[in-house]
Order: sequence, then structure tokens, then C-alpha cells
Amino acid sequence: MNKFEKHKGYSRTFQENKLSLGLFFPLEAYKGSIPVMDLKHQVDLAQIAEEANFASLFVRDVPLSDPTFGDVGQIYDPWVFLGYIAAHTKEIALGTGSIVTTLRHPLHLAKAAASVDHISNQRLLLGIATGDRPIEFSAYKVNREERIELFQESLFVMKEAWKQSFPLINSQRVGIEQGDVLPKPVLSDIPVFVTGRSGQSLEWIAENSDGWISYPRNIDVQAELINDWRSLTYDFQPFSQSLYIDLAKDPDEGPTPIHLGFRSGYKFLIEFLNRLQEIGVNHVILNLKYGQRPAKDVINELGEKVVPQFPVFKQQTI
Repeated sequence: MNKFEKHKGYSRTFQENKLSLGLFFPLEAYKGSIPVMDLKHQVDLAQIAEEANFASLFVRDVPLSDPTFGDVGQIYDPWVFLGYIAAHTKEIALGTGSIVTTLRHPLHLAKAAASVDHISNQRLLLGIATGDRPIEFSAYKVNREERIELFQESLFVMKEAWKQSFPLINSQRVGIEQGDVLPKPVLSDIPVFVTGRSGQSLEWIAENSDGWISYPRNIDVQAELINDWRSLTYDFQPFSQSLYIDLAKDPDEGPTPIHLGFRSGYKFLIEFLNRLQEIGVNHVILNLKYGQRPAKDVINELGEKVVPQFPVFKQQTI
């Protein structure tokens, strides 16, 4: 049995050979790099998404605004914002896509993640990454050349801190000998998903993570990548990806490429998602940044026309 079948966020979102749908914050379309992020509006839309049976809501982690890089995501600190959203929702999974582990102390990460998982009643899906914006490494005085090792250290420390009381950990940034990290997750673990390669081999990701978050790409190439992933995993480890969409009013409108996705009516979107499900994608996190319609209208239409084709899953009861 998968150890996370009793985890509410995981069991709602992932099932073998099936696909579910999530949304990225900010739940709005915006030009340029900085969204509006009106909190009441974001909460209202999050609650609409939950009522429409989306599986998840994901936040990004962009520590610093880099004018040369672009999009800053949802602006707010991901842990603070997730706590706020957790307080205003009940069942929907809350994901990070993804926490930059190289710029944060592993013990702080372990405590923050366990806190959000507790506050949300076991709804956290923890995506992690090395970070990719050079200015952040210099700003935080972190050696960018060490990011691969720092990433590995963070994952190891978090897992140890969650499962052990008063763990003994001696690593590059951690030397804990007497103290303990509280709270402990209810399951003594939290599902952790590596984003992209994060400098790691696919074998390492399969062995050390609980799933993989990747990016949109040509569907045949994605199918090959998923086959490689499945060949390395013994138990079910979900494969997720992001997808930018601009949902057209005309349901029959065909696809037009946009950055990391496409514009189309809902009929083509359903066809495309079915194809992703066929090749083994388990979760698609939709991003509305480049949309031309109000996010509320898009979320309502997705909830009525698309989400029912890819329903959330009932938690296993043993």
C-alpha cells in the first residue's frame, strides 16, 4: 500500500493511470511580471475552484523579483500564503511548485512544511527545486555551484526530521544533536516531489522522491520521458506537469500556441488532457496568466465542462 493513501492532499490528487487537475496561483490573468493578487479575490476564486472539485491549488516560490527574469508568481511568501489559503478552504490539496530549498535552511523547511501540513489537515504536496535565478544565490550568499548537493541535503534532512524524534543529523548546514523539530507530520512524512531535474539524475529522483513535477513539452517526448520514469519506479510515483492555457469562449476553437501551453476552446483542452492521461500524466496544474477572460469565468467553465472528465479521488479508508 502506498504510504500516502491516507494523506488527504495526496489521495485527492493522485491515482495510478488517472489524471486530475489543479490551478496555479495567482488565479488571474496579468501582463508583465507582477500580478494584482487581491487577497479577497484570490480566496473567492480558490473557494470556487474547491467547490468545482479541482484537486489542488499550487503556489510558486520566487524569493526575489528579478527584472531580467520576469514573472514573480503570487508575490507573497509561499508558507504565509498557504497558511492563509488553508484557513479559507477545507478539502483541496495545497501544493508548492516549487520551494527553493537551496536558499532556505533545511530545519526551517522541515518545520514550515510540517506546520502547513498540520494546519491544512494533511493537504500539503511539497514540490521542491534548486532555484534557477542567479541573482538570488548571490543575494543570499549561497554558492550556486553547490546547489545540487544543497538540494539533496534538504530532502534528506526534512525526511529525517519528520520521522524521528530528536534526530541526530550532521550535514553541510545542519548539526542537530539535542533539539527536535515540531510539529511532526501525522504520517511522520509528507509527499515530496522533485521539480524538473534539479541537477539530479532520474535514478536519484526515483529513489529519493515521492513523485516528479515536470514541464510541458511535445507529447511524444513527454511520453518517452514518462516511460523512462516508470522504468525506474517500483511503486506508483505520480508524474505531474504544468500547463499554461488561454480558454477561448468558443468551445470549438482549435489550439494556438502560447508560452508553455496553448489557447483553445474547452473541447480541444479535454482532448489534449485525455492524451496526457493516456501517456501516464497523473496531474496537470493549469496556469491562467496569459488568459484573455476573467479568471472567475474560466474557472467556472473548467469546473462545469472539463473537471468532471478528470475527477478528484476519494481517500482510501482502511
